[in-house]
Amino acid sequence: MSQPSRPSRPTRRQAIGVTAGTLAGLALAGTAHAAVPSGRTDAHTGHDAPEAFDEVFQGRRIQGAPAAGHMHHGGGYGVRIDGQELHVMQNADGTWISVVNHYETFATPRAVARAAVVELQGASLVPLA
Repeated sequence: MSQPSRPSRPTRRQAIGVTAGTLAGLALAGTAHAAVPSGRTDAHTGHDAPEAFDEVFQGRRIQGAPAAGHMHHGGGYGVRIDGQELHVMQNADGTWISVVNHYETFATPRAVARAAVVELQGASLVPLA
């Protein structure tokens, strides 16, 4: 009687090769994306500068715009909810977080502001000291 064949498992060398190939492909894709001009670029972060917005979302006024002299974590971009500043930060990968949603990333400051409104559930935004 012959033994049933076991599925072959990749060797450590094969796994490292696949991982290295995947990482190289991702790096090339990121380089190609960065090389494509897509409009305005924020000189501070090197990422595309987000567009300004002013809208009412779930009954709250959210605004976002480039902010002169506001060059800390937000990369020169300010976000407000009902006139109160929402502290935002742009990550190295171009995503955004806020003091309200610090562990969740968003593609744009508008998305950060909307998520903060949802998270606040009607509560007022308290300014940071």
